[in-house]
Amino acid sequence: MPHDGIIYLDHAATSWPKPPEVFAAVKRALGPAGGNPHRSAHRLALEAARLVLEARSAVASFLGAGDARDLLFVPGCTFGLNMALKGLLGAGDRVVISSVEHNAVMRPLAVLEAHGVEVVRMPVDGAGRVDLDAAEAIIAAGKTKAVVCQHASNVTGAIQPVADLADIAHEHGAVLVVDGAQAAGHLRVDVRALGADVYVASGHKGLLGPQGVGVVYLAPGLELPELVQGGSGGESVSPAMPDARPDRYEAGTPPVPAIAGLAAGVGVLARELDAIMAHERRLVQRLVDGLLEVPGIAVLGPAPGEERAPVVSIIHESVEPDRIAYELDSRFGIAVRSGLHCAPAAHASAGTLETGAVRFSVGRGVTEDDVERAVEAVREVCQA
Repeated sequence: MPHDGIIYLDHAATSWPKPPEVFAAVKRALGPAGGNPHRSAHRLALEAARLVLEARSAVASFLGAGDARDLLFVPGCTFGLNMALKGLLGAGDRVVISSVEHNAVMRPLAVLEAHGVEVVRMPVDGAGRVDLDAAEAIIAAGKTKAVVCQHASNVTGAIQPVADLADIAHEHGAVLVVDGAQAAGHLRVDVRALGADVYVASGHKGLLGPQGVGVVYLAPGLELPELVQGGSGGESVSPAMPDARPDRYEAGTPPVPAIAGLAAGVGVLARELDAIMAHERRLVQRLVDGLLEVPGIAVLGPAPGEERAPVVSIIHESVEPDRIAYELDSRFGIAVRSGLHCAPAAHASAGTLETGAVRFSVGRGVTEDDVERAVEAVREVCQA
């Protein structure tokens, strides 16, 4: 049965419902581990410090980081991308990005561009994937400081050739920054195998944690100026932040309940990821096949049968996306998202900038029956 009468197909926005383990971990962080880590020596503070240490190790291991100190906790994926981009780039630098990036990349770069950073875009193919030949030519055409690319699209589900882009970037002396918001927890992510110099992920989406925390993997040897300064619990005499990771990049009291919940979500994924990935692939294939059977529907992104993240966005030849989403919610209790999905660049590439699209995104807990009911509901809405 749907949770609370809702068929929830908006996992690309945030995962819901969270696993019971996440609730239990958050409760622990507000109770026996409810102190401020690294600030005091009493038992509640020590338990909080232990919780954060264990969480860092668990998340770092899950994402393939060799050293847990290279895994930073930040307020969210958007904050992490701002930290990376504003730390790496300055006036006179050149950055190459895909032409389908989320506003979490596009808006910080717009600010940097106004301050003298050159931003160059790589084209994508009809499925929304980066054209590697064009990418190499563009990256090689000037002294490139960084290459930035999403791992998977929140609009089309297209999965980018990250490892190939890393090879090209490194060959030309650039670092690779990856927006992993839609990949971590849905795809198997090994940051070192991918060759990412910076990999940023959201805690509350595929990683199943609460809102309020994200992670940044920062490759060994790559140092950024910290975006925020403040208390770190140690080396308090100096006016400068500590040099050591992760303290340098984690000023202020950490969001311990969110970190605890994230670690619990990652623990579930560590046990279930293969099964979750296989289940999501089946659901996505059924969504694509079923929605394409509805007259007037077009599916954005990869062709049927091609690999994609668990995201399916559609448009209809005559029914507006907002109308479809409203009817699905109000009449059928189906939660989806319509509009531009904070990614106008991706919609411009797909030809849907003027209309937006309706996005269905699946995750852990979605059933085949949920998908079947969603397809039939779309058919009814579009035939009304």
